This record gives sequence, structure tokens and C-alpha cells, in this order.
Amino acid sequence: MAFNRRQFTQATAALVASGASPLVFAADTLKIGYVSPQTGPLAPFGEADKWVIEQMKTAFKDGISLGGKKYAVQIVLKDSQSNPNRAGEVANDLILKDKVALVLTAGTPETANPVSDACELNEVPCISSVVPWQPWFFGRKGDPAKGFSWTYHMFWGLEDVIANFTNGWKTLATNKKVGGLFPNDGDGNAWGDKELGFPKPLAAMGFTLTDPGRFQNGTQDFSAQIAAFKKEGVEIVTGVVIPPDAKTFLTQARQQGFRPKVITLGKALLFPGAIEALGDLGDGLSTEVWWSPSHPFTSSLTQQSAKALADAYEAGTKKQWTQPIGFAHALFEVAANALGRAKSLKASDVRDAVASTSINSVVGPVKWGGQGPFKNVSKTPLVLGQWGKGSRYKVELTIVNNEAATNIPTGGKLRLL
Repeated sequence: MAFNRRQFTQATAALVASGASPLVFAADTLKIGYVSPQTGPLAPFGEADKWVIEQMKTAFKDGISLGGKKYAVQIVLKDSQSNPNRAGEVANDLILKDKVALVLTAGTPETANPVSDACELNEVPCISSVVPWQPWFFGRKGDPAKGFSWTYHMFWGLEDVIANFTNGWKTLATNKKVGGLFPNDGDGNAWGDKELGFPKPLAAMGFTLTDPGRFQNGTQDFSAQIAAFKKEGVEIVTGVVIPPDAKTFLTQARQQGFRPKVITLGKALLFPGAIEALGDLGDGLSTEVWWSPSHPFTSSLTQQSAKALADAYEAGTKKQWTQPIGFAHALFEVAANALGRAKSLKASDVRDAVASTSINSVVGPVKWGGQGPFKNVSKTPLVLGQWGKGSRYKVELTIVNNEAATNIPTGGKLRLL
């Protein structure tokens, strides 16, 4: 259909009013889907995403050249609402309705696994993160001999978190009696698994683990767990719980006179907001650190150091830096790099470009095939951190053990509660 001048002017005005990029005239649009928990109990994992996506709009303002053609880039963010069923639904929407070229996802197995499954089923390339690789791979019934065809993952594994937690505990005087808090979810079932999780390596290192069994997320009563830990003389508490459950457990433990020497929890203690909400109970809690301003890495996309990226986030949001910033940014680094190398926008060409990625990102090197246990997993480094009263902020996270990744500097030593 031929446009006359008036129709063209109206169309242009409509596009400008809708906030569409002027690139619409010069190029076709390539869509990248992003799924994360923006709401619900896992929302702290997605807190930085909107800021990172705004940053990416600037990074992609000139579009991406792919297969000799220039494309405008549109990022479509979907909220998993911290619900696996919802995560699968919005992933299907991105694939079938939005027709995205690539899906990115992050933020615990409850989001990343169903999104990855939807992509595998629909033969759309997907890059996921912020799930230890075991619950991502084995939680999706992955076969080590075959791996997956369309889904690629970048993060550390349970072996790394176990090494970091125990490296820290070994520097303190305790009776080596550990209490485990493992909920009935993707992470809890993996961390508590007798073969893949904590039990076997802890026993091999001379730690005694008390595991009172699985509980439901959102539980309001931890009396049974606390009683079991007291009975066994537990001095170290570990596990992987959502932030509201950590607060419930810590509050009830204090009320019931249970005062362990060390509390090192995955997931719940990652975020400054969660620690602030605990008040005095937050001081001295320890957790895994996957990314921080002191990580010695630089973005391949914006050339910002980890510190510069964290500083930009703090300046832009007036909030304290948080670990998922680095991985949300790195997912887009991999996407930009892979799309820039893809022969065409055909799903298989984009997938092949993702699979052959080898970059140095703001979270460290990312490379599939050779940098992980399986072809679909690229491992990233991990260290141990501890929360304490801060100088700039109410609470600050200090790296206290780097034996598992000595290139990441420490700022102190692990102390007893």
C-alpha cells in the first residue's frame, strides 16, 4: 500500500508519540525477551533488572548488525511473579506472541527452569543465570550424555557454595555440628540431596549435619527445626531459604534461646534490604558472593568495571548495590556478543552463536564447552561474604574468604556471631 504525505506524517507522529525509536524506519526490529521475578517473595532477585534494561537501551541505541543487516533492538521484560507456572506462561508469550529471537532469564529455579523448559520445547535459544547449575540441569531432568539443545546456563554450582561455606567455617573454632534448612523447592531439594548436595562433602570433612527434613516456603513456625538443632548441639546453621523465611527462623531462634556461632545461608542473605529488615539479627550473618564491586572484571559491552557498574546503579537508583546487577548485565553482554556473531536471525543460527560464546564479562569469563561440567553450563567464580555495620550504608557486605577464587580480593576475615 502506498502512503501519501499526510498518512506518512500521521504515522510518524504516532510512532514518536508511542516512544518508538527512530530506528524503526531504518531497520527491522530484533526482540530480546527477559523473564525475572519482579514481584512476590523472590522479587529482590529482579530488583535491578529495570535499571539494567534502561542501561541496555543506551548500549543498543545504534542497533545490532547481524548477518550483514542492521536491526533495532527491543527488550521485552516479563514478570514471573515468583511463580513457576507464571514463568512458563510468560515465556510462551515471549516465544509465540512477541516472537523474540532470544530469551534471557534469571532468579532461582522457580523462574529460570520453567522458562528454559519452554524455550527447549519451542526450539528458541535461551540463556539463564542465578541458579546453581545442579538444580538448573538436574532439576530439568538433564541427561549428562546429551545435555540440552537450546538452553545455556552461566553460574556456579553446589560444589562451589559448599567449598566457600566450609572454607569459612574451618577458620573458626566450632564443634563442627551443622543444622540444615532445606525447603521443599528446587534449591532446597538440590542442596539437601544426599548425593548432589551438602550431606556427602560435609561428612567427608568431618562436619555432622542435622537435617530435620523439608518444609514449605512461607512457613510460620520453625520450632521443630530449632528444637532439633538445640538437641544436637548445633553451632553452625546453613541452608537455602527465601528472605521472609530467614527472618521468621532467625527471630524464632532468638526467642527460643538458640544462639549458634555461625549462620551462613544461601539466597535469603544476598540482599542489603533483607539484612536491614533483620535489625540486630543481621550483623555477622554470612552468605555466598557471586558478584560485588570488588570483583576484578570488566563489561565487554560498556567497558565498565564491576565497581563502575555498581557506582552507576547507586547513583541512578539511590539504592545500595545488589549482587544480581552483575548477572543481569552479563546476560545482555552474552546476548549482544552472540547476536553480533549470528549468521542470521534463524533460531538455530542464534543458538549456534550462543553456544560458541567466549567472552570476558563483568561476572568473569563466559564460555560454553570446557568451562563447566556439561556443554550447556559455563561456571562463574564464587567467594564468601559477611554482613556488618557499614560506613556508607547501614549494613555492608565484606568478602571474608576467597580460597575458591583468589583473584577476587577479600576485605576481612569471617568472625563468630
